Formats: sequence, structure tokens, C-alpha cells
Amino acid sequence: MKKNCRAYLLACLACLATSPSIAADDTAPRLKTHQSQIEDLMREAPLDIADPLAVFGYVFASLPERVKVYPTENYYYFSFIHRGVTYHGNIRLDASDRDAGFVNFGYFEEYALWRAGAEVTYRHLSAKEGVKVEKLAHLSYRVSFNGKSIIFDLNDLSGVKPPEGMLNTNETYIGPVFDESGMQFFLVFNKDAKVFHYILNETVKNPEIFEQARNFPNVTIGRRTSFAFYKDKRERRILVGVHESNTFLNNYYDGPFDQLPDNFLEGDVLKTAIAAVLPDYADKIDRFGAVSNSDRYAISPYMYYATEGDLGYFDDCINDKSQPEAAYYQCFNAEAFNNRNAEGTTQNSNPSGPRNNTK
Repeated sequence: MKKNCRAYLLACLACLATSPSIAADDTAPRLKTHQSQIEDLMREAPLDIADPLAVFGYVFASLPERVKVYPTENYYYFSFIHRGVTYHGNIRLDASDRDAGFVNFGYFEEYALWRAGAEVTYRHLSAKEGVKVEKLAHLSYRVSFNGKSIIFDLNDLSGVKPPEGMLNTNETYIGPVFDESGMQFFLVFNKDAKVFHYILNETVKNPEIFEQARNFPNVTIGRRTSFAFYKDKRERRILVGVHESNTFLNNYYDGPFDQLPDNFLEGDVLKTAIAAVLPDYADKIDRFGAVSNSDRYAISPYMYYATEGDLGYFDDCINDKSQPEAAYYQCFNAEAFNNRNAEGTTQNSNPSGPRNNTK
């Protein structure tokens, strides 16, 4: 009897182990182990890290035959460990030159707080280097190299618009932003205050848990991203803070200044807005806000904060009785705070000037 019960129990356990509810599936969290990291660190791969074409070949060969590019400036990010060093990089199908057959490729050693940022190794690749780009459809491209082809599907946010009534009459919608952090925004320009806003798109699911700031009732902070948001008088969450450590490290949480809505800009809407802030730039920038082939105007009105207390800057400005009510939205431009605090630092992101386009 005991033998039969034991056999029955083992059979039940076997069924449970193979049942759909127990078996791993695509919706379960992806497990990352310390073992795999150590083994990657110990791996002695014969990769010439100083040769950008060799590194591109390694990355390209490692990718599947079809990939999805989520960020709106069309960066396909990757990272790998080589001989004890972590490298980060991207393959980019830039809206300004992908149809002409170009691919942007860059990589660099992982940043550390104790030393200056590592130099980016960058190459502008084309058929000259054996890289072929073909447009298959709207926002879909085939890239071929060394006998392999990969389809890059860019993120189609063509239909993404702010909900009706969300914008003030003096605000212009520039376009949708999908940041590399996974957060989504509406990029808006206030013509009267001459300030840009990244307004959280709450019509979609953002992968974040928001915590209430301890001393500022209108401020919430993302637990994962450390992005700080201020709920304005229209109940919109405006991005007002990015933690300064993330800008030093040049990581996925350094703010959406490098994910402008390039694929969705209507005419010169962005150029016109930038020129309204800086008239001297009007004849120097193209429709993407690019000053040259590698530099773009940085739209980063938010604060680079070090402590939660720094975020009191916005309440102080809004509650300043000497300020006219019309200046309310000017309070969300933290450029003065950033410039004051950037003195003597090596901050990577410039809130009011050109920014490097290779990241």
C-alpha cells in the first residue's frame, strides 16, 4: 500500500513539474545569475576590442535575425563583458541618413563615478565597410554584413498624441518620446514661457513604481529610474528631475534628452521651438536640432538633483509671490539650478547647449 502511494505521489509531482502553470514561460521574470556573470568575466575571447569593425561584426553576429528598436532616436543598445571589462554601445539607424545607407555604431567602457568618462569608439558605417542598408517598409530596415541580414523594426508611435484637452493653448506638441529607460513622454513646447516639457504619457503602462516625496506633495519619484515628476495645476506629471549620478554614468536613466521624436517630427516644429529659445541657433540647426553631424541641441529642462531636498526648488519658485502667475511654467526650467551646480563637475549632459550624438 505504501509503495503504491509513493508511486502515485511521484507521478503527481511529475505532472506538476511539467504543467503549464509551473513550466517557464515568456511572461515570467528573466533570471540572471551570478554564475553567468563570473563566467563572462573569466571568458578569454579573441576579440580585438580596438578594431571597431571587428566589434561590430561580433555584435552583429550575436543578434537574432529580427530586432525591435524601442527608443525614439533609433538606438539599438547592447552591452557585453570582454576580458574583465564591461562595454556598452549601440547600433543606430539615424533618421537623417539611414535612407542614404548609413549605420551609426559606437561603444565604450562602462563609466565609473571615480574617473572621467571613457572615450567612445565611433564609426559611421556604409557599403564602403561592407554594411548594406535597405528600407523594407515605413520604419523597417534590413541591414546586411558578412553574409548575415537583420531586420530592424523601429518603434512606430505615429498615432501617439496627447489626450484631448491635455495641452494648454500656448503649448505645441513636438512628438512622442520613448526613452531608453522604458518611460514614455509627450515632448511639449510652451511658447509663452519658452520652455520644453517632458510630460509623462499616462495613457500607456510605464514600467515604474512611483513614491511620494517626503516633503513635497506635488512631487513623485520613480523607484527604478529615480526620475522625479511634478504634478502641475492641470494634474499632468512633468519630468523635473534626473538623479545626477545617472548623468555621470551615462546610463539608461540619464534622462530623455537623447531620445527626441525624430521619426515623427512634422516639418520644422522642433527647429522652430529651439529657435524661439535661442534665436542665434535658427540658421545653425537642421529640422532635428542638429548643429553638426555629431552634435545636437540638448533639450533637458529638468534638474540634475543629488538629494530629494533639491526638488524643493520647484515649490520655492512656484510659491514665490514676487513672480507673476504667467511665470508658473518657467519654474519647470531648472537650467539656472543645473548651471550653478555644474561648476567644477564633469557632468556629461549640458542642459542648454550642444550634446554629442553618438552616446
